Amino acid sequence: MATTALTGSVALVTGASSGIGEATAESLAGLGAKVALVARRADRLEALAARIGAAGGTALVVEADVTGREAAEQAVARTVTELGGLDIVVNNAGVMLLGPIADAPIEEWERMVRLNILGAMYVAKAALPHLLEGAESGPRGVADLVNVSSVAGRVVRNGSGVYNATKHALGAFSESLRQEFTTRRLRSSLIEPGATATELAGHNREEVQIGLRQRFSQMTRLEAQDIADVITFVVTRPRHVAVNEVLVRPTDQEQ
Repeated sequence: MATTALTGSVALVTGASSGIGEATAESLAGLGAKVALVARRADRLEALAARIGAAGGTALVVEADVTGREAAEQAVARTVTELGGLDIVVNNAGVMLLGPIADAPIEEWERMVRLNILGAMYVAKAALPHLLEGAESGPRGVADLVNVSSVAGRVVRNGSGVYNATKHALGAFSESLRQEFTTRRLRSSLIEPGATATELAGHNREEVQIGLRQRFSQMTRLEAQDIADVITFVVTRPRHVAVNEVLVRPTDQEQ
């Protein structure tokens, strides 16, 4: 592969088996980064790794559920050992389970908290020493931790209270981490997609899915690649430029 913007970099992308994570991993590999593909669905990761390899890139399949702290730590350790370092992390894994608070299954709340907050925190904590090392001695002289949130991290809606809570928490964590490490050239960035055509909505109960289909029926949603393009923009800025937060909505999305 010819030398490109991320040649020599190593990236870890969670939730890489579909949607935004899949598109981002492929985009980063296309820019020259070696990419660790982290998710639970190994068959999908293998297919993605094959595509990246066929295009001349390097991808490592890491089957892991990052809601387990040990699994998250091992995913980071494997990446560093097998790919030779780590200077980009994209915390993309997440789940959106909507519905009124009053009759919501508590298990849905727990699932969102475990993945949207704790999973991202586990990966970030395990990756920090390697990201700081990458910022100090890596090829770009800077490292990036990108947390994929949602417009729900800014706008609270009736019927998505706990999802809103998890994404607001991720935003607070991301900003605090930015302040802690900004002088050490570790950039912490928050990406907040609006309505995007991915598998995310399909995890909801059927009655919730019906409402979502009605809500989005007249809207041209974003594509996963649209968000991947934003993420690649963020991590390819010169070392003196930090893009801290990006809100991306479909043109015709009001909230």
